[in-house]
Order: sequence, then structure tokens, then C-alpha cells
Amino acid sequence: MSDTDTRTAPARPEDEHRFPCDQCGADMRFDPARNLLLCDHCGHEAALEPADGPWGGEAAALVELDYETAIAAKLPAQEMEETRVSQCPNCGAQVEFQPDIHAKECPFCATPVVTDTGTHRHIKPKGVIPFKLTEREAHAAMTRWLGRLWFAPNGLQDYARNGRKLDGIYVPYWTYDADTATRYHGQRGDAYYVTVRGSDGKSRQERRIRWTRVSGGVSRWFDDILILASRSLPKSFTDRLAPWDLSALDGYRPEFLSGFRAEGYQVQLDEGFEEAKQVIEAQIRQDIRRDIGGDEQRIDQMQVRIDDVTFKHILLPVWLAAYKYRGKSYRFVVNGQTGKVQGERPWSWVKITLAVIAAAILAGAALYGYALLEDGGTSFK
Repeated sequence: MSDTDTRTAPARPEDEHRFPCDQCGADMRFDPARNLLLCDHCGHEAALEPADGPWGGEAAALVELDYETAIAAKLPAQEMEETRVSQCPNCGAQVEFQPDIHAKECPFCATPVVTDTGTHRHIKPKGVIPFKLTEREAHAAMTRWLGRLWFAPNGLQDYARNGRKLDGIYVPYWTYDADTATRYHGQRGDAYYVTVRGSDGKSRQERRIRWTRVSGGVSRWFDDILILASRSLPKSFTDRLAPWDLSALDGYRPEFLSGFRAEGYQVQLDEGFEEAKQVIEAQIRQDIRRDIGGDEQRIDQMQVRIDDVTFKHILLPVWLAAYKYRGKSYRFVVNGQTGKVQGERPWSWVKITLAVIAAAILAGAALYGYALLEDGGTSFK
């Protein structure tokens, strides 16, 4: 291939996420605290170039996309991208790898993964919340959390304290906006009390409900319903990492991902919206009950109209540790924005057994002491 051909050859998808250092050629990483690219090899720093193009700039980058257009696969080409990913054979995570890495443990479950050369074409992220916590700060937060688990194995706590560094992962989410209008039919219950006489001859107040049929309508605009687009971690973990401050979202730029990993979404756009509908319905039910009023409410029928649905694909920062201890994997996640920690609670049956024995000894000692006091009291009569 000629020099001209090399210069004009289309860039590979994985190259978009590489930022070689001008001084030494090593890959630079994004430093969120200083909003620049940093080379850990030689210390060289590079300021981020201004965003350009029709979708450049923070305000433009966070514009919502039309849901129906996306479902019809008619999004503009600039809203799509390809990245080099590998799928974990154990947990199914689709994790982006650097081009020079061909074997790695899955950050979600510590399973050895050999990368492939395939690419993942997906809707490009619109927004990113950059990491606010350093790896050291996240590790300290996880260690403190483990230290508060009384019955965690000491070996796991020591392994976690002295183990390898946490992985910084950008986890995919969908946000949905929607305008809703709902007509309902139901019943309003108003409490009243009557005096009744019981079988014992005594009078008492008994609560009863007077039901009245009602109908009406409620409307609500939903903004940024947040839905996890990953299946690699238990949803209970990630749900408890909330709340996220979405006002801190920056417009997506590949530079923000340099030095970190990004997981490709596994929950498709339409699947995520089905979950968002559950959030919408739960909130509408609350609105209807409030609109009905009274002491109790019954909702017999709801006719919900959902219009103007838009969405964003965003990436949120999570520090992740996956440790294998005595043949079992333990996973811990740290909110990279707030430092909140969640994870799989490990149990030490040795500690639990010792605690039970100690409690039994203390209970026995207390009973013995009480018996001695009783005997002593009797002897002074």
C-alpha cells in the first residue's frame, strides 16, 4: 500500500478511542479532575480540542433523539458508532478493549477473556458523567464498606485491601422523556364511623367506607427516566448506586473514555422503554390516587396516551472490583460520582459459629449469675 493509500485509508473503529502521546507514543488517558489528556508514561499533558461539527459542543451533544425514528432504524449516520468489544463467556458483558490488549479478565466477574477482533455497532452515547473519584478514593470507600461487614471473611477483606486496582467502567444507561395524558375511572372512599355494640355488651366505634364512583384525567411530563442498559451486574447493585446527578452530564466525546473501559449496551432501546413504561405507570397511579382524593381509592380503568417519546444513550462511571476468593467470585461496585458502595455480601461461617457460641456462653453466664443472686437472696431470709 502506498503512503497516499495509508493516509486516506478509513480509520478503524477502535482508533477513534485511542489518543497517542505526541512525545512518546503511549496511549494517553483522560483526567476528569483537570479536563485534559495525560500520559502516565512520560507525564505529557494535552488540552482537549474544541468540539466541532454540527453535533459538537455540550449543548448540542445532549439533544434528545426521537424514539420512533430510532426504532425504525432511521437515525442519522453520525448518531451511530462502531467499537471493538469482546463478550464474556460467563456473564455476557460486552466490554471495550484497547487495540493492543488480547487477553484480560472480565472486570464484571473475573473470568479470563480472550478478545476477538469483532466490532459492535450501536447508538452513540449522547452524554457522559466523567469519573469524579480516583481509583484510590474508590478503593478506600470499598475497604471501609467491607470493614463494616461483621461476618465477612477476614481473608476476603485482606485480599480486597491488598488486591489489584479497581477497573473504571462506563456503564450504559438509557434515559427516556415522554408526555402522557391519562383518563381514568375509579372510586373514592370516604371513611365514616358508626357505633356498634359487641357481644360483651360494650359499645365501640367501627370504621366503614362510603364509595363514590369518579372519573377524571391527569397529565404528566416525564424527564430522564433512567434505565440500566446492562445485564452484566445484578440490577439490585446498580439501582442502589442511585441517585445520580444527571445535571453533571457532559456531551459525549471519545476523549472522555480514554484510559477507562466502556461496556456496550445489552438492553436494546425498545426493551428499555418497556421498563420505562412500568415507571410511568407507577407514577401515573400515584397521580390518579391523589386526584381522586378521599381516604381510600380504587382505580378501575386507565387509558394512558404516551406521546413525544425521546431518549438518550448515556454512560455513567462505576469503579468495579471482581475478586475470586476460595473459588467463588465476589463483586463490588462504587459510584464513580458519589462514592456509594454496593456489592455481594460475603459470609464467614466460622465467624457466625463463634458468634453463636459466644452468645450462648454469655446467656449461660447471665443465667448462672441470676441463679446465684436468687440463692443469695434466699439465704438472708
